[in-house]
Amino acid sequence: MNKDLRALYGLKYSPFSPDVPVEALVCSPAVDDFGWRVEYGLAQEGGFAMITGEVGQGKSVSLRLIEDRLERMRDVTVGALVHPQSNLADFYRELGDLFGVPLRPHNRWAGFKALRDRWVSHIESTLMRAVLLVDEAQDMAPPVLNELRILTSTRFDSRSILGVVLAGDQRLPDKLQRDDLMPLGSRIRSRLRVEAATIDDLRACLLHRMKTAGNAKLMTQELVDTLCEHALGNYRMALNMAGELLAVAARRELAQLDEKLYLEVFAAGDKVSPKRKGRRATGRGR
Repeated sequence: MNKDLRALYGLKYSPFSPDVPVEALVCSPAVDDFGWRVEYGLAQEGGFAMITGEVGQGKSVSLRLIEDRLERMRDVTVGALVHPQSNLADFYRELGDLFGVPLRPHNRWAGFKALRDRWVSHIESTLMRAVLLVDEAQDMAPPVLNELRILTSTRFDSRSILGVVLAGDQRLPDKLQRDDLMPLGSRIRSRLRVEAATIDDLRACLLHRMKTAGNAKLMTQELVDTLCEHALGNYRMALNMAGELLAVAARRELAQLDEKLYLEVFAAGDKVSPKRKGRRATGRGR
């Protein structure tokens, strides 16, 4: 965020950016409950948990909140997989990097054994499990998901040595219904389904972000309400519109963002000229 923008509005950071500090994120009761189950379930007993929901409804934000919660726990090691599309060899390379285990991908058995030994050693010394977080898990290949299932349990599947939180859109639970992935689907012990946000949810998100960024009056209440009504229950849409308005307001050096600015920036794009309207009616719009 540039210095002029901070000076103009007294902001510590852009409140509508995806990359805000974790304290700027709103933790809903459902996410808080799920986080508790991860903290006192997966981190202590291992196993799988899953977050699902449509695009822009808060899956990645939920993962950030879970990660922050876990990192504040003593003796819990947290790793975040950043390339879920990997093949098996690259999957092992990334796990080795995350958990500090030097691996030779051409020798999968050695890597399999080394990772399990590391996790078992961690349990024996701390009584806690390491936890792996995977965003966009719907993109993971079935062989990788099955390898993860086998990798994380011992004693004939009676002991989990790693906690795993998978987050993805509806393709993830659909994928876990496949015959070859049903053994993994049956192991999901905790689930969180993020739903479309209510207007009150969106309002709380925008107000909290502005307050924590340092300017609770950055937008008028009327503009906040307008954004919430037009965001269709989608956090990302509300934040993207707010970010666009902030950029335009800064360029014009406006003291506050208001509904007039919204109409100037967005309403014009919703209007259809008479010429275009005529084409659309006659089917010649393309």
